[in-house]
Amino acid sequence: MKALITGASSGIGREIAKYLATMGYDLIVVARNTKKLYELRDEIKNVSVRVITLDFCREQDSFDLYEHLKGEKIDFLVNNAGFGAYGKFCDVPLEKEIGLIHTNVVAVHVLTKLFLQDMIKRDSGFILNVGSAAGFVAGPTFSSYYASKNYVVRLTQAIHEELRRDKSNVGVSVLCPGPVRTNFNDVANVKFCVRGLTPEYVAKYAVDKTFKRKMIITPGFEMKAVKFFEHFASEKIITRLSYNVQQRKNGK
Repeated sequence: MKALITGASSGIGREIAKYLATMGYDLIVVARNTKKLYELRDEIKNVSVRVITLDFCREQDSFDLYEHLKGEKIDFLVNNAGFGAYGKFCDVPLEKEIGLIHTNVVAVHVLTKLFLQDMIKRDSGFILNVGSAAGFVAGPTFSSYYASKNYVVRLTQAIHEELRRDKSNVGVSVLCPGPVRTNFNDVANVKFCVRGLTPEYVAKYAVDKTFKRKMIITPGFEMKAVKFFEHFASEKIITRLSYNVQQRKNGK
């Protein structure tokens, strides 16, 4: 068995790689940080770990990665690479937003489509797209990130239903955690106002639920409660609350 994990150098991606290794999956780990990928490889002893350095801010890298691996049987794909950009929409540099869209949206779309087509032909395999609780709402002052995760959530939901109706044995899920204790907030320049879950817990929970073919995976009671609350509030109220949450993250 073989798993491909993007964004594997830290946080959830790193812990998913380690957890899949305990199940006997050989790994292909992908990220920008070569040093951290090799540290991960050295930490895992029981399976083969191949390191690939890519920056998904460049659109062509998604296609190049598939071309490099298309002759191999990928049993489990984890689309985890992603980052955020905090600030009002007009203030965030456009170049950073384009890179975010390429990483959070285009890479997920391209890799999901190309590897899914191979899995459907074999009638086997799993894809886990890493979204966020941000994928359920709009995010003032974090607009591009929230929008990108909305795309990931809705795309995965649609694919999941198509596969269900086709009675396919391929599983597609989307992970939608709330705050997780990773270096994400350092990159996005935000601070969480509640205590986050550990990446180890989220990784194990996500993989286990993916094997059970759960469509939307929301670890932690708080996020389940938030998702339940959304049924009773208008989009306007939810968006205003989202803005207030972002302000509290930054001590405002």
